[in-house]
Amino acid sequence: MVHVRDVVMRLTSGGAEVTVLDGVSLDVARGECVAITGPSGSGKSTLLGLLAGLDTPVSGTVEVDGVDLGPLDEDALARFRRDRIGFVFQSYHLIPTLTAVENVAVPLELAGLRDARARATALLAEVGLRARGHHYPVQLSGGEQQRVALARAVAREPGLLLADEPTGNLDSATGAQIIELLLALNRERGSTLVLVTHDPALAAQADRQVALRDGRVVRSTERTAVS
Repeated sequence: MVHVRDVVMRLTSGGAEVTVLDGVSLDVARGECVAITGPSGSGKSTLLGLLAGLDTPVSGTVEVDGVDLGPLDEDALARFRRDRIGFVFQSYHLIPTLTAVENVAVPLELAGLRDARARATALLAEVGLRARGHHYPVQLSGGEQQRVALARAVAREPGLLLADEPTGNLDSATGAQIIELLLALNRERGSTLVLVTHDPALAAQADRQVALRDGRVVRSTERTAVS
């Protein structure tokens, strides 16, 4: 599903050019769950942005679901994200002027589905928010907002689900519930999940952990089977 080769990414900070990713290569199999770990500033979120086509590397190639993202223009990248990628953010990124059900319906409506609201309502029920569909984000707790964000991310049943610190703004108990829900939604739909996390409990549940440090892959370890 994901094929990254020799990717270099540089950003300008304070007038100086900083190398954020330095020759990163990564393969993620279809259906696999991979946790990207490492200290702050190691390039984790930058790598996730490249997989989503939100950024373009200085050099190297990024292929997702057999598509080389490099030659695509902004319109083509937007269509690619709409059709094939779901994204869960640390800060939820819900539209504040829309209710929970309207937030979930957005990607469905953009796809031209006539039953968008009915599908959104069913998805909210799936994440345990059947009775909260008419509430606005400000009326929801952090955990509830992240549940809405999860429902929105899987609404189009994307082949690749990306999650950037999905439990970062939540307490440990709520975070554990979100972890369970995220992994369950991913398994049920057979999608591929790549997540960035500082949470050891979340990383440990992935099929594989890939550690970044100073913009390079320093370790890749598979989950130990429990008998």
